[in-house]
Amino acid sequence: MAAADEANTANPAKSQGGDDNAIKFEHKFFASFEELYFRLTDTGEAAVVLKMAGNEAILAFDGIKREFGLTEDSADGRLLNKIAEGLQYVRGLKPGDVLPKEVTTREASWEPTDRHRRIARQRLTMQLVTWLTGDEHIFTSPEELAQVAEDPQVKKNINLAFAEAAEELGLGRDRREEVVTYIETLAKELAYIEAERDVFTEIKKIDDKVQGLRRLYGSDRGMIETVDQVARLCQRALKVFQENFDQIDAQTGEILAMLKNIDNQTDYIRSARDELHRRMIPWEDYFPVWKSVYVVKSDENVLRIRDLYQFLAPRFMQVNEWVLVTKRGFDQAKKKPLGGVLRW
Repeated sequence: MAAADEANTANPAKSQGGDDNAIKFEHKFFASFEELYFRLTDTGEAAVVLKMAGNEAILAFDGIKREFGLTEDSADGRLLNKIAEGLQYVRGLKPGDVLPKEVTTREASWEPTDRHRRIARQRLTMQLVTWLTGDEHIFTSPEELAQVAEDPQVKKNINLAFAEAAEELGLGRDRREEVVTYIETLAKELAYIEAERDVFTEIKKIDDKVQGLRRLYGSDRGMIETVDQVARLCQRALKVFQENFDQIDAQTGEILAMLKNIDNQTDYIRSARDELHRRMIPWEDYFPVWKSVYVVKSDENVLRIRDLYQFLAPRFMQVNEWVLVTKRGFDQAKKKPLGGVLRW
């Protein structure tokens, strides 16, 4: 797939002529190239990508602003800032596309599945039931949640739990349906977190294979340093994500507190959702690649390990380690001319 086509299909918000949030520039530069689009570079910098003299030119937003005098308070300058923010949530944007909802309405530019919505609804319902029995519990395992939800005694307690919650919220027991609506509102938001748990599971699968390759290449002097570093970085990534989920579970662990502060909880869940999505979306390129990886020694696996290192290092390497690596990489880069790519 061509890069411009990839940017087009990767953004779920298709071009909509009359949308106020559509990407429309005043400066003629942005209409001068047929395949111009926007994406993040490997270092996370927002850039314009276009074809120039047969080469792919990558132009940083700061350079564009400087070259054409686009000040921060100009319409085009503000739009570039919005695009840079939006690129945290989609793979690419192009003129005419609508800005991602994350930067316009605080909604999400993607949708969880019905399964994720069901899990979120069941989780909140079971929290309410366990609150009723005095032993509130958070269920993060879909299997455990489904098993508990089918328990006959639990089913009996559901209606009572909604009625008691309505009383506790000052609504009165006969207004239990309002509590049902509150639960549905929160479940709609938490469904995104459940979807990200599935993404986290896929990241764990990559880590399992990386740890296997680490053991396999343990005696290979040419590979042990790289594969060991990749294995450490994978573990560091898992730790960061697990801490994110633990914090979300702690923040959403008291069902009555959530029901009493739905607006604040919605804001918190959306912020957590966006942070997770921003961090996890780059991993999705690696899922199909690593799904076909077998834990064996091969030239292909050597390339995959090295490619994964390039992805992980700038994101999860500690600062002092990263400074040394980037300095070494810069020294090497000075000896090698760039070919096929123009960088501004």
